[in-house]
Amino acid sequence: MNQTPNPNLTFSDRMRLLFKKILDPIGAFLNRTGLTPNAITLLGLLGTTIGAYILSQGNMFWGGVVLFLSVIVDVFDGTMARLRGEPSDFGAFVDSVSDRYAEFITFGGLLYYFLTQQNYPGVVITFAATAGSVLVSYVKARAEGLGFTAKVGILTRFERYFVLIPLLVFNQPFLAVCVIAVLGNITAFQRIFHVRTQGHERMKKARENKQYIQ
Repeated sequence: MNQTPNPNLTFSDRMRLLFKKILDPIGAFLNRTGLTPNAITLLGLLGTTIGAYILSQGNMFWGGVVLFLSVIVDVFDGTMARLRGEPSDFGAFVDSVSDRYAEFITFGGLLYYFLTQQNYPGVVITFAATAGSVLVSYVKARAEGLGFTAKVGILTRFERYFVLIPLLVFNQPFLAVCVIAVLGNITAFQRIFHVRTQGHERMKKARENKQYIQ
């Protein structure tokens, strides 16, 4: 009997499940080396910083390659924590903050590159891409803090790298930031409207309960 896919799973969640048989043995090996999940998180951030520097110097191919390797490394922190049986709120917090820094640093590298090329449309679009990417994550975090869900949208973090890295490798940085600027901000608005719908439903139920009590 086929199981119905969970609609609340993001593309990133589905990829983790799909490659679980590959990720788990590597995660187990990394645990045996004595590395901690937080160390892997910071190692991924370091790799991203190196990749962003390479991008800032105009070498899109190798910058994209280093970013790809950094994303691969960053995948294993959650796997390692799960295999240890000790996923922690602080570990999830560190991972989330690290992800935001990674995006700022990556777009910062591209912003510097466009500035050195005097490509001012590229500068503006990179700023818009950065804003969209950050807002996608912020809306989700803020919504969850208020008891809503916001794991919806066409361009979550994994998809952003799925778009960004291949276009960088093929030396199309301007196209990359354009796609992320448009789809990232659309995703943020998708999440805002998703939360708005939940808010209306919550208010409706509150009114119904109030009337029932009266």
